[in-house]
Amino acid sequence: MTAGVVLLNFGEPETPDRAPVVEYLARIFFTNADLEGADTEAEQWERSRELAERRVPGLLAEYEAIGGSPLKPQSEAQAEALEVVLRDRGFDVETYVGMQFTDPTIEAAVSQAQADGVDHLVGLPVYPLCGPSTTVAALEALSDAVESAGLSAEVDELTGWHRHPTYTRIRADALADYAAAAGVDLHDDGTAVVFSAHGTPRYYLEQGSRYETYVEEYIRTQAAVLGLDDYHLGYQNHENRDIAWTQPDTESVVADLDAGRVVVDPVSFMHEQSETLSELDVELREEAEDAGLEFHRVPVPHDDDRFPGLLADLVEPFLAGFDPGYYQLRQCACRDAPGAMCLNAPRGE
Repeated sequence: MTAGVVLLNFGEPETPDRAPVVEYLARIFFTNADLEGADTEAEQWERSRELAERRVPGLLAEYEAIGGSPLKPQSEAQAEALEVVLRDRGFDVETYVGMQFTDPTIEAAVSQAQADGVDHLVGLPVYPLCGPSTTVAALEALSDAVESAGLSAEVDELTGWHRHPTYTRIRADALADYAAAAGVDLHDDGTAVVFSAHGTPRYYLEQGSRYETYVEEYIRTQAAVLGLDDYHLGYQNHENRDIAWTQPDTESVVADLDAGRVVVDPVSFMHEQSETLSELDVELREEAEDAGLEFHRVPVPHDDDRFPGLLADLVEPFLAGFDPGYYQLRQCACRDAPGAMCLNAPRGE
């Protein structure tokens, strides 16, 4: 049996060119078209392109400032490292990268798996905190691509995995090591630690998404591991529609701090991208420094040596054929599909 593991992600344009950035944005808005209730697919695409054109000047400027997104090469490096670990564990496996909104697409990953003769496919979104427009949408896209391609393969899905103990340690070490290297005392009264999570429309939470719950439990755990008695949570929202988003905004949190310095940790990502390199490193830094704060941002530990082993742990039950429950994986409460497994579901669900 030849197995394939598809690492799923959002995707971002590698280069700051207008055409791919507009197409990228239009695809995102179309996927989330139910937020605005357009009646037909044609109307949804029209509205999506209208929103994309409105958003593109700002996003294009961000990509120009950071020289394009490093998300793709970082994702490919993770896939390659995962394949090495799994092969070392004795599995006949190929790994792929599938992006929701840019190349290489999820459809392309499935086509390549089909060409490689894969008869067992595992979908693993590289989103630490399970959300509807990220984790769930990526797995839905994978399922659709498998069906469209006529791939006759067993398919397993993994959703939320932020509770993996190695992940907890990777992120806590990243924050502590960064602070030590920068000469910042995380426990000093003059230091404020802000965990910055990617925002989501409240519509999704009202429809049953547990994303906000996952974010809050994750940062409580990180604070406990690091021995932080005082910390803050903010959301990086993209308020380009007339809809409510998660609160409070990271910008508002930082603006209201009574501290001499701020350490910001972007908790929703396992890759550097525009949300970290531009929104935090440029825009938020400027606002913080204008407010008289010394600004620090924790790098995303995308290349931590322990991360490929963490991903291998998650897919190992499916490749080896033993009960995923042995590794505490259970039926996902967010992805309503048979066999979609996660570490997040409450006991008994």
